[in-house]
Amino acid sequence: MEIQETIVNKVAQSGLVTVDLARFAPQGERVVYDIKDNLFHGLILREKDFREFVKTHDWSQYTDKYVAITCTADAIVPTWAYMLLANRLEPYVKDMVFGDLNTLETVLYERALEKLDMETYRDQRVVVKGCGDIEVPESAFVNFTAKLSKVAKSILYGEPCSTVPVFKRKA
Repeated sequence: MEIQETIVNKVAQSGLVTVDLARFAPQGERVVYDIKDNLFHGLILREKDFREFVKTHDWSQYTDKYVAITCTADAIVPTWAYMLLANRLEPYVKDMVFGDLNTLETVLYERALEKLDMETYRDQRVVVKGCGDIEVPESAFVNFTAKLSKVAKSILYGEPCSTVPVFKRKA
């Protein structure tokens, strides 16, 4: 007597919507502009020298890049210096922030998630994918969950076959 078993994909039948936040990552190179390289003896920003640098530097090398402007030296840098950099970079870059690469990534995700139509997830059971090839900042998970909890039926974290419950709307 032969018994045939049908394999049933319960994950596919579960009605779960999987969201990989990595897909919202803007494409493009991320770079840091560290103003420490413009400091005299690594301590002082000399206005005349800095203005000359800003005027003669080839800013086109930042074309279509995401730039984090920072100063990693323990120095006091006047705000106007960062403003001059922003003014020169603006025609070339895709976007820029003041801070390190983590700050840049956080801001890029915030801006991408602001554009997201959350109605897509209304009354859905959503699994927010936890692992992937692209590192997603924790802040993106926090921001997405805050927005998602206003519309989703439930939120889970992980993979459809192994999830951690995060939120379930009361009936």
